Amino acid sequence: MKSSVIPSARALVLLGLLAPGTVVVASTAPGAWIVAPILAAGLIAAIVIDGLLAARLLDLKLAHPADVEIGQPARLTLHAEFDRPIGRATPEASIGFDPRLGAAGTAAFALSASSAADIRSGASSLSPTRRGTGALHALWLRWPGPLGLAHRQAHRSLDGEIRVWPDLSPVRSPTLQAFLRDAQIGLVARRIRGEGTQFEALSEYEPGMDRRRIDWKASARHTRLYARENEAERDNQIVFAFDCGQAMCEPVDGLPRIDRAVSAALLAAYVALKGGDRVALFGFADKPEMLTPFALDSRHFHRLQVAAAGLDYMAREPNFTLALATLAARLKRRSLIVLFSDFSDTTSAELMIESVERLVRHHLVIFVTMEDAELAQLTDADPVCLRDLAAAVAAEGLARQRALVLQRLRRLGVDVIEAPWQAIGYRLIDRYLAAKQAEAVG
Repeated sequence: MKSSVIPSARALVLLGLLAPGTVVVASTAPGAWIVAPILAAGLIAAIVIDGLLAARLLDLKLAHPADVEIGQPARLTLHAEFDRPIGRATPEASIGFDPRLGAAGTAAFALSASSAADIRSGASSLSPTRRGTGALHALWLRWPGPLGLAHRQAHRSLDGEIRVWPDLSPVRSPTLQAFLRDAQIGLVARRIRGEGTQFEALSEYEPGMDRRRIDWKASARHTRLYARENEAERDNQIVFAFDCGQAMCEPVDGLPRIDRAVSAALLAAYVALKGGDRVALFGFADKPEMLTPFALDSRHFHRLQVAAAGLDYMAREPNFTLALATLAARLKRRSLIVLFSDFSDTTSAELMIESVERLVRHHLVIFVTMEDAELAQLTDADPVCLRDLAAAVAAEGLARQRALVLQRLRRLGVDVIEAPWQAIGYRLIDRYLAAKQAEAVG
């Protein structure tokens, strides 16, 4: 593998020290001026020789995962093989990659000694900040010569790719798995009796049953007490609609709001599929972008994950009128629509309210938005100067407008969830189960 020789920081410092030494020699002994060029030439020759004496790189092996979830660490491991041991020197590596794989777009790390004296290994961790496919562009490696005056530097172009998926850590959480194991919706598809309002069968009344379940007409006909057995509502249609516009691209705790929303939606979708309901995803910005077919059971959950990974980031204002009208036209039966969105001004909020009002006439709607922690900080902060006071007043005005918009949605019959991003997934599950138990969807 080809490499080049470059001076080290130590060599540059020595060259810099030669300059004042040359001035001193020229002022005190002008006839000895030739000493300075000789010293400089000798130092340059030493740098070149030190670089040539450095160990030669034989092979580089970079290991990286093919897939990673957004916000989760991705470990890169580098192994460098040299033609001979390089002593106590520490090679340094740097990798350039797509900014979606990390905020800086580069990662630098040192290579430490391994069991073999001529092999050095090192690792770095990336934290992807956006979904999609991120490319690894280039790899640089440098290691010092025996005198420390020069480095040998190698460069390799990379063609590796890492696919960044939505974060599914909430789905794998022990809390959710314990809930699914203990809940009636369970992990095994079965007919669920005793809950809900859909009539399933009559059974003879036994002591301990709820007396409200007694069917008095059937009991009168048979001269014995009979109770109704109801079946929990199943096969509902649930659509998770994502606003992919400008407001949802703003970060919250390091990740865009849309990615926080996708993780919460997939968490609720997993529970819904386990409960026997059908789930689809809908994405829009200035126009509808995606509407997936309905996933029928948990075996199709991966399809939803792939579709969610394809939701793009769009720095454009959403067109709620076109998007929600298109969605309503494609739904042939009453459905539960979970709308993830945010708003920054009353004009866009007014258009959203008008569109949601038409949607509520035929469907059950849940509106999910994340609490604006930055706005709350500005409102609650103690003002130190007039600028802080003005910011607090403006933030208070925006907070009142936001509360007014959410109140108008509630008056329309929309179930509104406003919570920190860590809590919206579990609150959404609670609202979904409540709507399912109340037979409010079908």
